[in-house]
Amino acid sequence: MGYTVILEQESDGGYVVHAPALPGCVSQGETREEALTNIREAIELYIEDCIEAGDLVPLEVGREFIEVEARN
Repeated sequence: MGYTVILEQESDGGYVVHAPALPGCVSQGETREEALTNIREAIELYIEDCIEAGDLVPLEVGREFIEVEARN
């Protein structure tokens, strides 16, 4: 399963990352790599919790990532 994650650098350093398709699935890290490692673990735990609770695992469908540049 694949999920889109949004990685944002904090003003004081470090990163916050979340998976929009998985409500409340958020993590952080001091480095980009650490934040991505942590969100992978958070996603795995989120899915495990859904399965254990008998809930449907959210799927990411109909989402497309497009990077748009704006001119000033």
